[in-house]
Amino acid sequence: MKTISENAAFAGVQGVYAHGSDVCGCEMTFAVYLPPAARIRKVPVLWFLSGLTCTHENAMTKAGAQKWAADAGIALIFPDTSPRGPGVANDEAYDLGQGAGFYVNATETPWSAHFRMWDYIVHELPALIFDRFPLDRERQGITGHSMGGHGALTIAMTHPETYASVSALAPISNPVASDWGRKQFTAYLGPDEAGWARHDASILMAERGFPGPVMIDQGARDQFLDLLKPEALLAAATARRQPLRFRLLDSYDHSYFFVSSVMEDHIRFHAERLAEA
Repeated sequence: MKTISENAAFAGVQGVYAHGSDVCGCEMTFAVYLPPAARIRKVPVLWFLSGLTCTHENAMTKAGAQKWAADAGIALIFPDTSPRGPGVANDEAYDLGQGAGFYVNATETPWSAHFRMWDYIVHELPALIFDRFPLDRERQGITGHSMGGHGALTIAMTHPETYASVSALAPISNPVASDWGRKQFTAYLGPDEAGWARHDASILMAERGFPGPVMIDQGARDQFLDLLKPEALLAAATARRQPLRFRLLDSYDHSYFFVSSVMEDHIRFHAERLAEA
């Protein structure tokens, strides 16, 4: 692992690092924010998964999360959204290829050689960072925006033994029924839709839910609302009696202005649950 940068932020440290990934077969970059409390003890962890076209840098610089994480004594992990580099498959469209990993393990060529973001987020990157930083492995939460919200929800519901809390901001909630899902799942996972269900938050919510409260924020003026399909997730949660805090917020769109406006609430939500873990 190599250090790209480290900067003081709210009495903590915002670092950016790179490492050679065996899972993705290329160099991967990620960011870690350590609150001041990390100088004296291991601290809880909140993963933030970003959306289409993003890198680790978008949420790190635009979400405004470090101040609230410092106050709560929580570390923040900002992974990249896909493998990258000249040898990594790509597509001219913004919603496929580099920047659009969709947090799945691709099984189809040419994507399967590098696009294994599920294993990277769930297994490889945690193994690296918990060995290098003062982080409490037993207290992890996960959140994300848009495609990252999809990733956060599906990963948490699949691995509730790992994540004590989960939230999402404008998540892609029902990708098997959306152009933000059907296109990518066909490319990455193949045409057999039976294998797509494990990566759909609404289906997972109906089948298993999450053993604890879930928090979802959605802008009512989100320009991608028809692609996100939050109504499917809300219906599945209601049918299963899943404890869910769902807010449809007037005037907000899909941008990081929305993300930064609700970030404090999400960090407080996770801080309360991680304190109980």
